[in-house]
Amino acid sequence: MTTTSHTTVPAGLTVAATEVDLLVVGSGTGLAAALAAREQGLSVLVVEKSSCVGGSTARSGGALWLPSSPVIEDCGGIDPVQRSRTYLDSVVAGSAPQERSAAYLDNLPATVEMLRRTTPMKLFWAKEYSDYHPEAPGGSAAGRTCECRPLDTAILGEYLPDLRPGVMEVKFPMPTTGADYRWLNLMSRVPRKGLPTILKRLAQGLGGLAIGRRYAAGGQALAAGLFAGAIRAGIPIWLQTSLTELVTDGDRVTGAVVEHGGDRVAVTARRGVVLAAGGFDHHMDMRHKFQSESLGRNFSLGAESNTGDAIRIGQDVGADIASMDQSWWFPAVAPLPDKAPAVMLAERSLPGSFIVDQNGHRFANESADYMSFGQRVLNLEAAGTPVEDMWIVFDQQYRNSYVFAAELFPRMPIPQIWYDAGIAVRADSFADLAAKMRVPEDNFSATVARFNENAFAGEDPDFERGRSAYDRYYGDPTITPNPNLRPLVKGPFYAVKMVLSDLGTCGGLCADDRARVLREDGTAIDGLYAIGNTAANAFGSTYPGAGATIAQGLVYGYIAALDAADR
Repeated sequence: MTTTSHTTVPAGLTVAATEVDLLVVGSGTGLAAALAAREQGLSVLVVEKSSCVGGSTARSGGALWLPSSPVIEDCGGIDPVQRSRTYLDSVVAGSAPQERSAAYLDNLPATVEMLRRTTPMKLFWAKEYSDYHPEAPGGSAAGRTCECRPLDTAILGEYLPDLRPGVMEVKFPMPTTGADYRWLNLMSRVPRKGLPTILKRLAQGLGGLAIGRRYAAGGQALAAGLFAGAIRAGIPIWLQTSLTELVTDGDRVTGAVVEHGGDRVAVTARRGVVLAAGGFDHHMDMRHKFQSESLGRNFSLGAESNTGDAIRIGQDVGADIASMDQSWWFPAVAPLPDKAPAVMLAERSLPGSFIVDQNGHRFANESADYMSFGQRVLNLEAAGTPVEDMWIVFDQQYRNSYVFAAELFPRMPIPQIWYDAGIAVRADSFADLAAKMRVPEDNFSATVARFNENAFAGEDPDFERGRSAYDRYYGDPTITPNPNLRPLVKGPFYAVKMVLSDLGTCGGLCADDRARVLREDGTAIDGLYAIGNTAANAFGSTYPGAGATIAQGLVYGYIAALDAADR
């Protein structure tokens, strides 16, 4: 048993060796594996490379794709498991082993119940948040995405400073869920939905502070809930502790060597090692090798500590890899100097806007889910017609109506720093806008004319924008006949430069339906598990719905813990 009962190793403590039942590398979804293992009576140690708990989970929107789950049922939904199986079989389409999806569905209800027992999180169904491919067999326009209700992070007590911050700085206490975001974004268009949501969350945030509570939503709530569960279970988490090698005995992994505070620590893991250390988001050599040389440094929104260490170390003991060309792609506003890209979610779907490339042409359904949009960009590159620049074009009515990049509320002017940095341009005519964007005027004018004609009719014969229930989810319900389309006819007009960002890579170590890491010959490496973005996506090249990345990490963490307990 490890002798450390706190969640962090005290400063200056030197540990030469320790022994536990299960070693978990990574403190994002890896905490689900730790909690499940602790419930099974195993001793657990979690090691975390960075100085914060939560990984990319804490930086995420916090959605969980939980098909056929108790959460949906408890909220009055009807989602038979066979329908979910049909959907996954359809959209994964052989890009990952079918048994991976099957195990995910089989173990999902038990994972939810484990989280309910071991954490303070309260989950709810984000009804109407459509699956990303709802028209596929078994798809659901009602959606299968769930979220954690705003959670008081003050329950972390002295460990609150150890929680990884979110992507966006909070200027005032307003715990906003993904379901809230939809209506906050439309607050000037649908005030009967937006304004009560704003008042409710402001009252919760400010009222909470008045009584010593610090409410958070999204990934912050999810990570804090997992962290609180680990504290309550007495699971030690060693921060600033890097995995350096796996220890083997013959064909079996028996532990690992980690580096903590300058000391090398040998950790014996009697039941196994779970690799949950994220992907290779910020290892640009790997990204350029496996994905595209066009990807920009530090464009990823994943935790900065995600540099593929666990994947490479797994390969050192014979692990196979798969889906290395895949990421949870996410188009974003081009970054200002020394800043990260600004997230874009609803912006691409809202009427009065469209996206063009460096030639002034549209090239995709702007409203498509973010992973499919990114795959479209890279497929065009592979086909020899690369999208070298992307601009989202919109008019003043759009700017007056919607939130942009999570920081510009309706009618707020685009900051001058954006213009100075060259990521935004403004003009009173499309000809002048094209010149400022440095795209061919003739092409751009033709694009505008065709877009406006079709938008007036409510159709998009080129890319079918607005036909999917997912497209319409982030549309403007006050615009008819298509909530995603409106012609741009009155200036001034704007264009903001975009880049292809991501929520993290999703290629990694091959794993089976028990989360065991596999060799190239398909045999399992005894004692080694991989989950989350350290493992190859259980859904192959597909993102089935919002929160599928975090949810599969949680479920496969549960699966790994049970398999380790049974060894």
